[in-house]
Amino acid sequence: MTMFSRFTPLLDQLPATVPFVGPEAIERNRGLAVKARIGANESGFGPAPSVIRAIADAAADTWKYADPENFELKQALAAHLGCRPENLAIGEGIDSLLGHIARMVIEPGTPVVTSLGAYPTFNFHVVGYGGRLVTTPYVNDREDLDGLLDLVRRDNAPLVYFANPDNPMGSWWDADSVVAFARALPASCLLILDEAYCETAPAGTTPPVDALLDLPNVMRTRTFSKAYGLAGARVGYVIAAEGNAKAFDKIRHHFGMARVSVAAALAALKDQAYLAEAIAAIGRSREKIAAIAAANGLAALPSATNFVAVDCGRDGTYARAIVDGLMEHGVFIRMPGVAPLNRCIRISAGRPEDMALLEEALPQVLKRLA
Repeated sequence: MTMFSRFTPLLDQLPATVPFVGPEAIERNRGLAVKARIGANESGFGPAPSVIRAIADAAADTWKYADPENFELKQALAAHLGCRPENLAIGEGIDSLLGHIARMVIEPGTPVVTSLGAYPTFNFHVVGYGGRLVTTPYVNDREDLDGLLDLVRRDNAPLVYFANPDNPMGSWWDADSVVAFARALPASCLLILDEAYCETAPAGTTPPVDALLDLPNVMRTRTFSKAYGLAGARVGYVIAAEGNAKAFDKIRHHFGMARVSVAAALAALKDQAYLAEAIAAIGRSREKIAAIAAANGLAALPSATNFVAVDCGRDGTYARAIVDGLMEHGVFIRMPGVAPLNRCIRISAGRPEDMALLEEALPQVLKRLA
């Protein structure tokens, strides 16, 4: 395959890969239809009806670019969160924002600390900018705060990534522990505190917004993709000290936000009653997943997210066979990528009809693997 001869040496060294294989690719490659889409941590419950109406109303204005300053959305978010608009940066989902943060900090060879098996898209950005990943394993299926701190100090790392609640295990730390970890970090190390699943976490998990705003070395990332049901709209935001939030203006995509997506996010913020309904539905689905797992001799791990990690009791090969076997029945799920986490499968919360398909297919798959 021919390729342009003057790409950067770094690009030449990178693998031609993406962090995730989407269900669409699985359908194309395997000739199978996805009937229960419960693998990508989207919300099968969808956005609020009021959000759908707002999207429809905004569609006629799609010929216009969105406001490059994201003024209205920043104002609405600030009022909702109890911070100042100047403490916010808006982007095309957390994935895009993680890429911007990596660009701000990483130079070739920069050590970057994360947990072994944590969110692979962050690693994708680190490697893409020439960073050097330094990892510590999970302890009891939870990110190891002491291990992360030790690596930051050992390698004098300028960047550390920590998700609370965690993906892919669904585990979490309490807010006091998170704040203590952030305050223990050297001032020379920037913490990315990924709070994508904060809406579905138990009370006392997420630190108050103002608890970390005085720290210039903390950036908190959040999204409308999970509980709000807007994964396809790609709306994420960063909460940070004013100088950090302003730094995004130097490198962000100023016309990157879709006008329809902004309208959707504004409507979603207004409809907090629907958000409460969606969170309750996610909770019921987590309970159903745990019950299905138990009925089949598997163990669901406690979860603070919109998915459940299910311990299959063996190794990654066995878990992969379950993932592939379920796909044969049209049930799309995923699994963690590294041992020992990959003894688990990961099932997103879904609608009752999705759970019914899972409940029917899982025992058939396990019987075939026995």
